[in-house]
Amino acid sequence: MEGVETKSCGERVRRALISVSNKRGLKPLLETLERYGVEIISTKGTAERIRELGYRVEEVSHYTGWPEMPGGLLKTLHPKIFAGILGDPGDPRHREYMEENDIDPIDLVVIDLYPFEETVSRDASLDEGVKNIDIGGVALIRSAAKATLLHGRVAVIVDPGSYPSLIHELEINRGAIPGEVKRRWAGQAFKRTAKYEVESSKYLEREVLGCGE
Repeated sequence: MEGVETKSCGERVRRALISVSNKRGLKPLLETLERYGVEIISTKGTAERIRELGYRVEEVSHYTGWPEMPGGLLKTLHPKIFAGILGDPGDPRHREYMEENDIDPIDLVVIDLYPFEETVSRDASLDEGVKNIDIGGVALIRSAAKATLLHGRVAVIVDPGSYPSLIHELEINRGAIPGEVKRRWAGQAFKRTAKYEVESSKYLEREVLGCGE
């Protein structure tokens, strides 16, 4: 990138999982990922948007060999996805398991959560509110953040507002992301899921149990 000092810092990101409800800000991120040869896998809706923007992507259902469940109830909850995040190719046992089961390491997870807080703030029905309680997204975020702390390979981004920071790190580190940055993002990820769980718990207490605020 012209005008930016670059340096090498760790292994480059080679494969990213992107699955977002909020599609804004994707184009500059995709442009950067393509520049550094990052392969992208994505869920159906996000994959469609990525293709619309002119970038290559493999759908999760194609990668796993398992179709998405109607209504988006089951998309990413598959061993090939979670083992790709949690597995450490530097561990011989993990590497053997991943090779035997055709599992590719996933180095970057870019994911937001269903807009639960926004949905329930506009007096949505209980059915709509419950449908917007994310399951797979929370599991992916927590897995990626845990992997960061376990072996430092995975980076996790949970908000489109963090895309500029991700792009900046990729640019100045020639496609890699420093460990201290990954750990900071992991902390932000755990804060995000914690807040999400608190808000969904308050909502269910109020709407289902008839208590709470």
